[in-house]
Amino acid sequence: MAVRIHNTLTGRTEPLEPLEPGHVRMYVCGMTTYDYTHLGHGRLFVAFDVVQRWLRANGLRVTYVRNITDIDDKIIRRAAERGEPIAALTERFIGYMREDFAALGLQTPDLEPRATEYVPPMLELIERLQAKGLAYLADDGDVNFAVRNFPEYGRLSHRNLDELRAGERVAVLGSKRDPLDFVLWKHARPEEPQWPSPWGPGRPGWHIECSAMARQTLGQPFDIHGGGPDLIFPHHENEIAQSEGAFGIPFARVWMHCGALRVGDDKMSKSLGNFLTIRQALGQYDGEVLRFFLARSHYRSQISFSARMIDEARASLTRLYTALRAAPAPAAPVDWDEPHARRFAEAMDDDFNTAQAVAVLFEMAAELNRGPTQALAAQMRALGGLLGLLQREPDEFLKGGLAAAQAGALDDAMIARQIEARTAAKARRDYLEADRIRQDLLQQGVVLEDGPGGTTWRRR
Repeated sequence: MAVRIHNTLTGRTEPLEPLEPGHVRMYVCGMTTYDYTHLGHGRLFVAFDVVQRWLRANGLRVTYVRNITDIDDKIIRRAAERGEPIAALTERFIGYMREDFAALGLQTPDLEPRATEYVPPMLELIERLQAKGLAYLADDGDVNFAVRNFPEYGRLSHRNLDELRAGERVAVLGSKRDPLDFVLWKHARPEEPQWPSPWGPGRPGWHIECSAMARQTLGQPFDIHGGGPDLIFPHHENEIAQSEGAFGIPFARVWMHCGALRVGDDKMSKSLGNFLTIRQALGQYDGEVLRFFLARSHYRSQISFSARMIDEARASLTRLYTALRAAPAPAAPVDWDEPHARRFAEAMDDDFNTAQAVAVLFEMAAELNRGPTQALAAQMRALGGLLGLLQREPDEFLKGGLAAAQAGALDDAMIARQIEARTAAKARRDYLEADRIRQDLLQQGVVLEDGPGGTTWRRR
């Protein structure tokens, strides 16, 4: 096994050694479905989509689980604000989420468990924790996890309990014994969803959901647990405490966390109000351009979002498709003995280094521009496909231009007529008119390229 992964838990890059040879079990914390997904979420899920694609390309069987949180304080508040049933709200936003993810080229996970389907395993887990002295029934009716009774708390975030207590903005709420204690089961409140439990009617806390769903779908321990940087503490730290406190064995072997998508000095997030939803972004940019922007940087690096950065991504992807257009090639499998493929694999095996893998694609594009060959073009398309890129016909991308179409730009037939008029002008040696047509098209965002086979075009 050549794949090496940076493990947040140990702080080291380690060889991937699946518990079951040839089978990787991976869990990634999914969406809380009360609102539209934003590009920060896109950053996270594109990163792990690439991870699971590459593991499968290595010949591994992958069970990829991405959960859905369909019961939560935010969901309850939003449904009340809108005066609609919680199930209707969550179902609608689950549908929007799937549409947005498909537009970014995300493959569907193997399993997509919903929290409301796993309440019984959550109750069993809480009972086990209470029996071990790690959970207590508070005076307000909530069941809380007793963090001080789990000495290894803080291993993932690499901080001890005193540092966490001093450094985090936590306060004693209700009947918590310690500021770091967190809710496992919330007692029933009027007009809120509730389930029966040994402690009275109520609903699960957020952290217990993933512990139960991951164990039920993948077993414990499993190979890879992934998420965004903001989940390291407290969510993933709490998952470890719950799952390992209850069963006395590791929860997950490798913990992966992607870098944040930043706007200026801040992380893109709903709480800061500095977000752009994926749906809004798709109204301005091509979905593959957005995917390329999100995937071309190493997953652990932070990305700065701006319109200029998206435009740069679009220009870069245009260069790749322009090179492919010079040598149309049918789909073909990767030739792993070919030098570019070997360098691509070395990059991806080294903690999924997409930045280096994309650099290999640009090397191939440069070679295609110098002397196009079908074999090299087919190889480039196949390698791009492992990142979820370069699978369209070049002309479809180059002549598409979502923004241009929305702006009422020239359609294909109008452009073809202009090219015919320019060709006729050149034939009668009216080069002034031919140049005028070229410049007029350029001003409207259409670039003409003359070659041995005639004139082709693309949108700028």
